[in-house]
Amino acid sequence: METRAGDPGAFARFDLNRVPTPAFVVDEVVVRRNLAVLADIKARSGAKVLSALKAFSMWSLADVVGEYLDGVCTSGLWEARLARDNYKGEIATYCAGYKAADMAEIVAISDHVIFNSPMQHARFASYLDASTDVGLRINPEHAEGEVAKYDPCSPYSRLGFPVSQLKSEHLEGVSGIHFHSLCEQDFEPLKRTWEALKPKIAPYFGQLKWLNFGGGHHITRADYQRDDLVEFIKSVRAETGCEVYLEPGEAIALDAGILVGELLDVFDNGMPIGITDISATCHMPDVIEAPYRPAMLGERLEGPAIRLGGPSCLAGDIIGDYRLPVAAEAGQRFAFLDQAHYSMVKTTTFNGVPLPSIWLWNSDNDELRCVREFYWTEFRDRLS
Repeated sequence: METRAGDPGAFARFDLNRVPTPAFVVDEVVVRRNLAVLADIKARSGAKVLSALKAFSMWSLADVVGEYLDGVCTSGLWEARLARDNYKGEIATYCAGYKAADMAEIVAISDHVIFNSPMQHARFASYLDASTDVGLRINPEHAEGEVAKYDPCSPYSRLGFPVSQLKSEHLEGVSGIHFHSLCEQDFEPLKRTWEALKPKIAPYFGQLKWLNFGGGHHITRADYQRDDLVEFIKSVRAETGCEVYLEPGEAIALDAGILVGELLDVFDNGMPIGITDISATCHMPDVIEAPYRPAMLGERLEGPAIRLGGPSCLAGDIIGDYRLPVAAEAGQRFAFLDQAHYSMVKTTTFNGVPLPSIWLWNSDNDELRCVREFYWTEFRDRLS
């Protein structure tokens, strides 16, 4: 899987020694630029746009998100609480599996409650009333993902009720249909998904209030076909009579953040080996899970490569082979691009590896402030 990181932009002039390591540094200017693109799509198409907290939950920027978008989408009770306490606008909650103990609060917090199956909807019907706006996530059974494990529509997926099994009784008490078929993709896969799905749900358009096209839309990438998306949404709204929702996550923070690290040790074992205070396992788990190779700020095109890995005890805690822009020696700083989304929300304290601090930078005025620092107690307090 290839990284979708673009140009480093203003980070090319950011002094990596301004922050302790490891550290996430997020550029508010880029976040606002991305949000402005999404707001333009919203204004021109008439769609509603929700920020997917699963991808980018930096709630210190919640008010900024609220200036541009219609609300947020959450994936369970804890994200819904975060949204209620910090974000503006609508809250749409979807979870593959709700717990009965959580349902009353989820219903109270959420403007939309989206179920993964009709059976789940029926099981929790007693928690709902006439004011509850209910959605059903369906699986279009049309795969477009480049990596099967990240494709919500791959065979045997647990995400969404198979559309081939959908019956009219499944939509009783349901206001909208949700589907999510993309991962870091442009407009054409969405168009193909809709063309495959539309004939199967067209009989229900008259009883639905909204359609939610989920996330995975890389709308803020420079080469995304935004005008095509606008015309497509306008066409869908006119044809179906339904409101259309989008739930971008990565698109909000695309190219907006870096993860700064430091070389702790360098030695040779058949090739140069560099131990860093950035851990793939603890700080960038998608490097191993996808897998993918994160882009490095200022990486050289030529010269000897060094294999970088984290400080944990896992043999597989390997980030990749790089041609460093600095000397391969202890104490040198480096940074990986496009780490504001997913990496930040997926960090763990496994093995007692310290969590990266979080910093907010404004590349226009060079203001830099620490949003959050973490201490060893974060590790201790998760254990018993």
